This record gives sequence, C-alpha cells and structure tokens, in this order.
Amino acid sequence: MRKLKWLYPGMSIKRWMILITLGIVLIAMGFAMVISEKTPENKTFAAIIIILGALIVITGVSRIIKTFVGVLQPKGEKELVDQIYEKRILDKGPRIVTIGGGTGLSTLLQGLKEYTSNITAIVTVADDGGSSGRLREELDVLPPGDIRNCLVALADAGPLMEQLFQFRFNGGKDLKGHNFGNLFISAMSKVTGDFEQAVKASSKVLAIRGNVVPATLTKVVLKARHKDGTETIGESKIPKSESPIDRMYIKPSDSRPTVEALSEIKKANAIVLGPGSLYTSVMPNLLIDGMYEAIKQSKAVKIYACNVMTQAGETDNYRASDHIKAIVDHTGREVIDYCIVNTGRVPEGLLEKYEEESAYPINVDEEKIKELGCEVVKANVINTRDFVRHDSQKLARIIIELISAVRKHNL
Repeated sequence: MRKLKWLYPGMSIKRWMILITLGIVLIAMGFAMVISEKTPENKTFAAIIIILGALIVITGVSRIIKTFVGVLQPKGEKELVDQIYEKRILDKGPRIVTIGGGTGLSTLLQGLKEYTSNITAIVTVADDGGSSGRLREELDVLPPGDIRNCLVALADAGPLMEQLFQFRFNGGKDLKGHNFGNLFISAMSKVTGDFEQAVKASSKVLAIRGNVVPATLTKVVLKARHKDGTETIGESKIPKSESPIDRMYIKPSDSRPTVEALSEIKKANAIVLGPGSLYTSVMPNLLIDGMYEAIKQSKAVKIYACNVMTQAGETDNYRASDHIKAIVDHTGREVIDYCIVNTGRVPEGLLEKYEEESAYPINVDEEKIKELGCEVVKANVINTRDFVRHDSQKLARIIIELISAVRKHNL
C-alpha cells in the first residue's frame, strides 16, 4: 500500500511517470524499426523516434528530480550544489581535532569548516566567569560558553539561528548578562540528564559541520601557582594576579577525558592546539588525566597555533618559544611537531591601543623553538581590521597546506 502512495492525486509524480513510460516505448519502437527495416529512409525515421523518446525520458526524469528537490529542500536553504559539495567533497577532507577554548578556537573552526567536515573540537569546561560561571553555580551544570561559541562557528543552520544562539539579554534582573545559547544548552542538559547529550542535541539544532565535545564531564576547577609562591583558584581570577604563572593544575586531578575526545584523537590526521589563552583555554585540556598521553600516542601531525599578542596576567613578555616551553613543561615533548607563528605587521594605531592593555606582539625566536623540537611555520595569519586576531581563512589555509605537505612527505 505504501508504494501506491506515489500514485495519489497531487503528488506531481504520475504525469511524469507516464511521460517516461511513453519515452521508453518510443525508444523500443525505434530500435525495433532499425532492426527490421532495410531502407535508409525508414532507418532515419526510426532514429528520429529514438531521439524523441530519449528527450521525453530525460524531461520526465528531470521533472521528477525537480519535484523531489522542491519538497526535500526547504525554502531559504542553500543551493543544492552547495549541499552536494559539502556532503561529497568536505566529507573527504582530513580528520582534524582542535583543542582549546575561547574566541581563538571558534575563529579557527570558522575557517576549517570550509575545507573539511571531519572536524572535532575538544573544548575546555574550566570557565567560571560571566554567564557560564553563573549557570555553573546556579544550575550545577558544566559551563556552556566556549561550547556554544564552537557550535555557532561550525553551524550551517543560517544567520538567524546563529544570532539567536549568540543573543545576550541586556535587561531583566535574573536574565541580564545571560546568553540565550548558554541557557539553551543548560536547559538541554537538564532535559537529557547529560551534558554531552545536550551538546549533541544542540549540534543538531544548529546543523553543524563536524563535532563539538567537552574535554571532560567533570566539573573541573583551574588552579595556578605563581612565581612568588602564591596560588590562584578559578579560571577567571588567574589573569588578575600580578605574579607570573609558574605551574597550572586542575581539581580534581584525576578528571578523565570524554570517551569521544580520546577516540577522535586516536583517529585524527592532525591535532591543533590553540589559538587561545595559553593557561586558561589551551592548558586546561592538557591537564586532564590521559589527554596529553593520548596526543603523544596519536600518529597525527601535531600543530600549535601560537597567539599573536601577549596576554596581560598570563603571558606577559612571552616569546613564541615560551608558549611552547610552558606546554612542554606540563606535558613533555612529542605534543607539538609544528608551531605556526605570525609574520604579519600590526598597524601602529592598534599597537598603541593594545599597549594600553599591556599587550604586545609576540616575538618569534625561531632558534629557541627548534631547540624545543618543533618546526616553525611562518606566515601572515592575522586580521587587523578592528582588533589584532587570527584571520580564520588565512590560518585554516596554512593548516590544510601543512597537513597536505606532511602527507606527501610521508608517502
């Protein structure tokens, strides 16, 4: 009975099926005439019938396809050719795992999704400030802020849905300062009873390319030991200390990575650390028990996207090698193979603006980086339109080119 539904009135299928049938009959008649007729005139007439039948079949098939596309492709969606490109071409792209948090990671994801849909973003859940921090305390959920930014960066659901997830309430006693996306993910966490499932459900709503997974499902707290012997507890408080950071820790120390995070690291062609705040976005992921060991064991090419500017309270006076040394000191070597550093020039006007916040361009000390066992990749990877940030397209292109070059070298 289900097959008979194709013949129901209003389906816009019957007429084209009849037309295709007519075309097939004409083609069959034409070939029969070619075989049986001996005069050139009759064979020419038979050829005309075959061509006419073929045109009728092509018309009928194209009309049926157009009917299906019109029904299955909702209005306002991207062109069918774009959907096919994303499904067929991007699905063949390299498997890339990105590790970090903050705006740096989401910026990278925006660029990478144009080259591959095999992306997994492993995101820190150590945030305890702003809307995420409030929800963490009030609802006893993992902080959703960095997760939300990565979901939106990989989204294909359209600009309106992205704007909705990034909408921040400016009024209301309890809602002020909260982000709709944070509230949505937190609500889904309560509905599903599982933060990881909440992220997956939100991924479907935004129709993202790739996957976003929390680094751990444990409510971790970040702790910094400073050079003067003092300690600071809490991700949002760490950059406020006047003493340089000596060592980072997470509590509880036996927090484990999510199963999916470990699985994707094992399957990856490339693992990218950063860009983002060294000690409060990248490092929290590496401190999770078993995370950096999994990275070391992976056969993927390991890339560190070094920050463009120093960050007050975290990386004051840091050179590029100091970033790598900090990671090596906490994890050991074999976590980074290549370090991408910026060679683009920062305009004087922006330099003065950043100097007011005690932030300066990071010095690239190439020889020191090599001494730490890393190859240096130098390129202009910044956008200086309003701020000094990584350019998502430039950075993604460099990473894809690097992965391709390493693949060819290993063949």
